[in-house]
Amino acid sequence: MTDRRLWAAPLPLTAAALCTGLLALIIAGTLTGIGEAGLMTDTGALTRWGLPAARYIHHLAMATAVAAAILAAVAIPSRTGPRDRQNRNAGTEHPLYSRALQIGMTAAVVWTVAAIAVLVLTFSDLAGLRLSADQAFSEGFFDYALNIATGQAWLAIVLIAGSCATLLAAVRQPAAVGSAGLLGLCAIVPMAMVGHSSSGDDHTAAVNSLGLHLLGVVVWVGGLIVLALLAPDISRTAKDQAGSEILGTLLRRYSVLAGLALVTVAASGLINAGLRVSGFGDLFGTEYGLMLLAKAVATLVLAGIGFAHRSWVIRRLPGRAKLLWQLIIVEVAVMSAVIGISAVLGRTSPPVPEELPPDATAARQLTGYDLPPEPGLANFFTLWRFDWLWVAVILFLAIWYVRAVVLVRAKGISWPVMRAVAWLFGLAVLLWVTSGGPAVYGMVTFSGHMIQHMTLTMVAPIFLVMGSPVTLAMRALPVRQDGTRGPREWILWLVHSTWSKIITHPIVAAVNFAGSILLFYYTPVFGWALEYHLGHVFMTVHFLLTGYIFALVIIGRDPLPSRPPHFARVIILLATMVFHAFFAVALMSSEQLIQPDWFGNMGHGWFPAIDDQHNGGELMWGLGEIPAVLLGVIACIQWAKDDKREMKRLDREADRTGDAELEAYNRMFEEMAQRGTDRR
Repeated sequence: MTDRRLWAAPLPLTAAALCTGLLALIIAGTLTGIGEAGLMTDTGALTRWGLPAARYIHHLAMATAVAAAILAAVAIPSRTGPRDRQNRNAGTEHPLYSRALQIGMTAAVVWTVAAIAVLVLTFSDLAGLRLSADQAFSEGFFDYALNIATGQAWLAIVLIAGSCATLLAAVRQPAAVGSAGLLGLCAIVPMAMVGHSSSGDDHTAAVNSLGLHLLGVVVWVGGLIVLALLAPDISRTAKDQAGSEILGTLLRRYSVLAGLALVTVAASGLINAGLRVSGFGDLFGTEYGLMLLAKAVATLVLAGIGFAHRSWVIRRLPGRAKLLWQLIIVEVAVMSAVIGISAVLGRTSPPVPEELPPDATAARQLTGYDLPPEPGLANFFTLWRFDWLWVAVILFLAIWYVRAVVLVRAKGISWPVMRAVAWLFGLAVLLWVTSGGPAVYGMVTFSGHMIQHMTLTMVAPIFLVMGSPVTLAMRALPVRQDGTRGPREWILWLVHSTWSKIITHPIVAAVNFAGSILLFYYTPVFGWALEYHLGHVFMTVHFLLTGYIFALVIIGRDPLPSRPPHFARVIILLATMVFHAFFAVALMSSEQLIQPDWFGNMGHGWFPAIDDQHNGGELMWGLGEIPAVLLGVIACIQWAKDDKREMKRLDREADRTGDAELEAYNRMFEEMAQRGTDRR
């Protein structure tokens, strides 16, 4: 066999492509004038040019570090040689896996340094001070980093980046490497909170769309950079057909992630741009709008190249390997230029003002939105304020489920239609509660919030659990044979993990489901969820997950580490119903207003805030007990069906053995009776 290696892009060419972004940054910065001194203060050329450059390096390094960890965890075999189910460390570490971890660790170190630079330079820019080592600058900087929201956000990013670098240097197991990648993704949260989206109108849509945009960029751009950096290693460690198989497998797995990322980037970019510009005049007549157009054109070019990869080039490997890597280098160069423009865009004021008007109402100052119409049954179904984070999650889950059902049926495996109907209905309820009337009124009235809370934790989870998504995933997702962990392997790992055993234990699930209500409403957590966007997201996730886990334990058919007997499920359900009833009565009879600084100052004048709180208690009772009764009915039906199934099994066993077990049981009593007669 000839030692013919696949042609691969050399690292200097990849480095040159990455530097394209610096050139784009300089051009965009010169055209927008960010390098010019201000009229009132001058922070110095180092801050004026260093801040966008540091942001550019930060974004590239973050994307590379996170993508390297994710690709290593899900797409690259960790071991070579024969696999051993009893010993996951059998064989030696795969060279591509080692190289991916090295790339991730190096990028994470660069990311940490760049984040520190952004933290310092951002303070210099906001404070209007030149970089200095004097005491006044140092004291101001530490106060900024510890007490000011923007400084706290960038300090959090520094800590996340440093932790990610430490983990990637210390761990080798795919599960730990994947955890490091997920930790790195958490940096998107503070980045979204301090961008242009951190203030102004439609705060929720702006922050969520920016967060989704950053998520797509990290996966898309970072994955491509990692592939380009791995190119020489792929060529060096693989020969002939084996080399094309390794390359083809990596590209196919990356292309799935890249396709999802492309849709996310495009959709979220359009949403965010619509909030920052008011029309075509702003788009074509302002520096901010022209940079948005440049990013849009570049995204279309990248989408075209990606389509060529998937539909033509990958299928013709290894013959088109050189063309493949040439296109990847072009992609890296274009992506780098886009990130360079984005670094300048982040320092350019958008056409739409970001500050609230001076005559903003109390409700707008508290929630970021003007008061909706007075609550009414129709308004809860006709008013919508789309939460794009949950819209994206719901669309993804709906499309995945339908596609999985089609794949399962194509394999000749039946899947009940009612399970699909239950899943899609549960997603529809989730969309309504996160983007419809409950989301609109949940921020201004306690009763509206209680509708949102109880629907999230008691209604939507029932139907989602009845859809049995884990069972469907096990039947639809392919089994990996190359030693990597795909979605199916990660789901199995999660189901059988110690963490899963703890949170799905019936006692833990019940205490978490019921007890978290006390902690939420009678601690500052409720106020945090109302005041801060991140707190509201965590609140939604917590209520949905606790309700889902509780419903899964009571009526779920998906696999669990352990499942309680039917009588225990009914007892647990009755106990939680009693707790909900007592808590609802306490709310209805209390004369102390919960979160008075929020609900007492909303200024709507529809009804007294304490009366609304009493109404919220009544809604909690009704929206808690009715779904609980439904859970009880389903649990009892399942109990009866399982008993009937067990009786049929015993009957078949008796028919097969001639009722040997019953005969033995009767003989035992006959012998006992005979021994009693003999004693007499």
